Amino acid sequence: MVRALWWCLLLTAGAALAHKPSDSYLKLTVSEGRLSGRWDIALRDLDFAIGLDGDGDGAITWGELRARHAEIAGYAASRIKLTLDGQPCALQVGPQQVDSHTDGAYSVLPLALGCVAARGDARLDVEYALFAELDPQHRGLLALTVEGATRTAILGPQAPRQSFELKSANRLAQLADFVRDGVWHIWIGFDHILFLLALLLPGVGHWPLRGQGWRPVTRFRQAFWDVVRVVTAFTLAHSITLSLATLGLVSLPSRWVESSIAASVVLAALNNVWPVFHRGRWMVAFAFGLIHGFGFASVLGDLGLPQGALVLALLGFNVGVECGQLVIVAAFLPLAYTLRHGAFYRIGVLRLGSLLIAAVAAAWLVERVFDLKLMPF
Repeated sequence: MVRALWWCLLLTAGAALAHKPSDSYLKLTVSEGRLSGRWDIALRDLDFAIGLDGDGDGAITWGELRARHAEIAGYAASRIKLTLDGQPCALQVGPQQVDSHTDGAYSVLPLALGCVAARGDARLDVEYALFAELDPQHRGLLALTVEGATRTAILGPQAPRQSFELKSANRLAQLADFVRDGVWHIWIGFDHILFLLALLLPGVGHWPLRGQGWRPVTRFRQAFWDVVRVVTAFTLAHSITLSLATLGLVSLPSRWVESSIAASVVLAALNNVWPVFHRGRWMVAFAFGLIHGFGFASVLGDLGLPQGALVLALLGFNVGVECGQLVIVAAFLPLAYTLRHGAFYRIGVLRLGSLLIAAVAAAWLVERVFDLKLMPF
């Protein structure tokens, strides 16, 4: 029964027609003190916010899009504010275009910004509120290029205002930006966090033999090395596919990737309740980590970073993701080890917690397969 459920979920994910979480791509460029930009916003998100499908046939035509350009431009412009050295930048949205990202069609809005950086150390403040009232998990992925050097940031409800000095960023500052983005990505990526927790929950115990049930470990070292194996396998796997995807060597449809990520969370959680893999959980972590790496890559791939920044972006983002994971592990493991003997942990945390994780991830899977919105996150 359990094995059949595993295969059913895997096949469902493989046939999915889903989309990745809501992102927009904001590219700002400073050249000779002048600021310009481009803003890519998913048509599906704009349709949800202001309604673009005029005839309700499920398809957004160029005619429907062109007819609503003024409304799209006004909606977008009202949800971003750029300030240069305390002076607001007048924002003008140029003629709309359409481009494709990994998850579908995007409206491309050229931005003309009426402000000039008179000094090399000028400061740019960005206030971002796109879809904030509709989707608390929406992210604006910012690529800021100053005189040829690119920096990145993640904007959204969790970080609606950020400041940047416009002096040309050195390599160390660029690396720090990518590390910060990696940490932030793992912390706001609830599906990645729940997958990691599903792997960690049984880590302070073991299954001696089939049918005997889960037993707490007797020494912290046992739990520590089990968690190290699992986290290392997950890290190695997603680092491989993150690198391959970001460098353009391997590409998978985001709809398949995001659905498979949700399925991996379900399966990892159910394995804690009805274990199929009693031992060798690191192999499960490695297998599903390959899929999660493609999910991480969607952040870097669609930013359109220059070739010279890709290696630095990969290094910094990977380090950031690992730092974000290690913080979660460091907070979880000592507490779980302390509570491992009690019924509260065995039943309330391990069993019921795993079932709750599986239920949430199953809802994500349904959302991503059938293109629905069921969950607020």
